Amino acid sequence: MTPKSSILLSLLLAAALPALAANKPAKPAPRPEAKPAATAPVPKADTLALAYLTRQEANPPTAPFFDPVVADGGLQGARLGIQDNNTTGRFTRQNFVLKETILPPDGDVVAAFKALAAEGHRHFLLDLPAPLLLELAALPEAQNALLYDTASRDDALRAESCRANLLHLLPSRAMRADALAQYLSKKRWQKWFLAIGPSEGDKLYAEAVRRSAKKFGAKIVAEKPWEHSFDERRSPESEVPVFSQGVDYEVLIVADESGLFGDSLAYRTWQPRPVAGTQGLVPTAWHHTHEAWGALQLQNRFRAQAGRWMAEADYGAWLAVRAIGEAATRAKSVEFEPVKAFMLGDQLALAGFKGVPLSFRRWDRQLRQPVLLAAERSLVAVAPIEGYLHPRNELDTLGTDEAESKCKF
Repeated sequence: MTPKSSILLSLLLAAALPALAANKPAKPAPRPEAKPAATAPVPKADTLALAYLTRQEANPPTAPFFDPVVADGGLQGARLGIQDNNTTGRFTRQNFVLKETILPPDGDVVAAFKALAAEGHRHFLLDLPAPLLLELAALPEAQNALLYDTASRDDALRAESCRANLLHLLPSRAMRADALAQYLSKKRWQKWFLAIGPSEGDKLYAEAVRRSAKKFGAKIVAEKPWEHSFDERRSPESEVPVFSQGVDYEVLIVADESGLFGDSLAYRTWQPRPVAGTQGLVPTAWHHTHEAWGALQLQNRFRAQAGRWMAEADYGAWLAVRAIGEAATRAKSVEFEPVKAFMLGDQLALAGFKGVPLSFRRWDRQLRQPVLLAAERSLVAVAPIEGYLHPRNELDTLGTDEAESKCKF
C-alpha cells in the first residue's frame, strides 16, 4: 500500500467511527440488588411445667430374690408421658417439662410441695400415702392447683375423704373387686372363701370384696385370717391344706396386698380350686401381657426407655401426664384454668390403650377405666364384662356409682 492510500484509509475510518458508536446498542442499566425475602418469625412454644413428687419408703416390703428391684417406679411412666405430650406439642406449639423431686425417707413432703408451688407449678403428680395426700390437698398452696394421685387404691380417698383438687388415676379397691366379681359371676363361681392377711390394706381389700359379693349376688361361705408364718419347721405344703380344708367353696379369694402368703396358696389347697384376688387371677390397671388396642406399642416404647416392663405405678403416672397433655391440646392452651376445665368436663376422651375413652367421674375425681384380669403370663379378661350395663357409662359398673357415693366436695 502506498503512503497516499494509507492516509486515505485512516481518514475514512475516522469518519466512520462516530457513526458506528452512535448505532451501538445501549448498555442495559444494572438491576437493583435483590434483597432476601423476609421470613416470618417461628412462634415460641408455650410451656406447661409439671411437678413429680414422691418420698422413698423407710422400710419397703421385702421382695422375693427373683423379682427385680425397681427404684424408679412411676417416674419412668411420667417421663414417657412427657415424651408423648411433646410429640403432639410439636404441631400445637406446646412444650411440656417435668420437675422431678424424690425425697429421702425423712424428707419434708410439705416443704417440698410448697417450694414447687412457689416456683409456679400447679399440676402435681404425687406417689404418696393417703395421709400425706390429704395433708397436701388441704394446704393453701394447693387450693388453686390439681393434685394427681398416681398410685393409691384407697376407697376412702374417693369417698368420705375426697377432695375436689385431688384426682385418682389407678382403679380403687372397689373397682378391682367389682371387676373380679363380674368375671366370677359370669363363670358362675359364686361361693367364695375369703383369706385375709394381717395388714390394714388387706382388711380394706377384704371389705371391698364383701361389698362386691353383695352387689353381684355371690356368697362368701367362709372368712379366715392368715396367721401362719413359714419357717424351717413349717411349710406351705402343710399349712395351706389345713388352712383351706373343711369349707365347700368354688374359688379362693385372697386379700394379701403385701404378698406375705398369697403366692403360696395355688396348687396347695385342700380342694382343687382357683385362686383370685391379690394373687392368682388379679384385677389390675395394667399388666405386661396386655397387647390389645395398640397397647403393645406402649409396652415396647416403655421397655426401650426403662429397660423393664411397665408397672401399675408407671401407668398411673403416664395417665396423669397424658390427661394434662390431652386437655391442653383440646383447650388450645397451657394456662391452668382452661386445662382444668376441659379435663374435669364431659369432653375429655383420654386414650389409655384399653379400647374405650377414659374420663374423670365428676362426683369423686376417679378416672373411669376398664380393669384387666390377668394371671402371671396371661390376660384372662377385661372388665366391665359383657352383659353388665349402665344407663350412662358401662365403666361406672366398676366401683362406686354417683348415687351411692359418699364424696361431698
